[in-house]
Amino acid sequence: MKSILRGLAACLLAFAGTVTAAQPADTAPLATDRAKASYMVGMDVGHSLVQVGPDLDLVAFQKAMENAFAGGKPSLSDEQRKTVAQALMQRIAVRTGRAPAGGSEPVVSKEDAGALVGADVGRSLGPVHDEIDVPVMMQALRTMLSNGKPLLSDEEATAVRSAFSQRVQSKVQAAAAAQADRNQSEGAAFLAKNKAVKGVYTTPSGLQYMVLRQGAGARPHPGDRVRVNYEGRLLDGTVFDSSYRNGQPAEFGLAQVIPGWAEGVALMPVGSKYRFWIPSNIGYGAQGTPGGPIGPNATLVFDVELMGILQ
Repeated sequence: MKSILRGLAACLLAFAGTVTAAQPADTAPLATDRAKASYMVGMDVGHSLVQVGPDLDLVAFQKAMENAFAGGKPSLSDEQRKTVAQALMQRIAVRTGRAPAGGSEPVVSKEDAGALVGADVGRSLGPVHDEIDVPVMMQALRTMLSNGKPLLSDEEATAVRSAFSQRVQSKVQAAAAAQADRNQSEGAAFLAKNKAVKGVYTTPSGLQYMVLRQGAGARPHPGDRVRVNYEGRLLDGTVFDSSYRNGQPAEFGLAQVIPGWAEGVALMPVGSKYRFWIPSNIGYGAQGTPGGPIGPNATLVFDVELMGILQ
């Protein structure tokens, strides 16, 4: 289903930029940088949706977009989304002459189409939604979809887009730096306290571990490949990865994983279950995992069962 939605997005983007100017749809001034940025975003979204615009109920579109901004669950089921996406792709193909000869446009609910596309746009704009004045954005979107003349020229929109991108990037970098400092101090405080807990051992690298179940098998060497069940958590208990959740053990080469995990597993005899606390310097470091879920300088907790050493 996700591939179908990506196909719809590709179709929409492929036909972006085909809007031509007509009479002004609205002459309200854009008095602030926020208003100009919001209008520019609406212009860009409108360009990308020009071919599907006639199929959209914009009230449903806005409602679904704002719901996505708030982290809400989409109103359409996965099956509904799949059906609507397929119909919209076929309608675009017919309109642009790319469908097989004799093909017809399938019927699609404008409300459902608006909900589908609005949710996708909302997810795409989610990271910057706090920077967007939705009514101004929708004003620009309506103008573009009605073939109106936007309040910003192409040159003005380009300048606004550049300034907006720089402002957002600076904000993202500042937030990441603050999170890195917070994670570093919280991790250091936790490890200092955890070090004194009975049954917790600390290695020279700073790795901490506890034996939950001791096995009697062989220990892996640094270059070995192992079969494990595991769960990885952040200090707040958030699970970011789990073979249990995936329903089957995982296999890893110890040379291919983060240093703290490789060091810890190499301590384990087959049949053991250990808990590891991994400082960021032997984890994912100052970068974390870009886009999440592991933040910069995050201390990690892993429960690992070593099930076998693979040859």
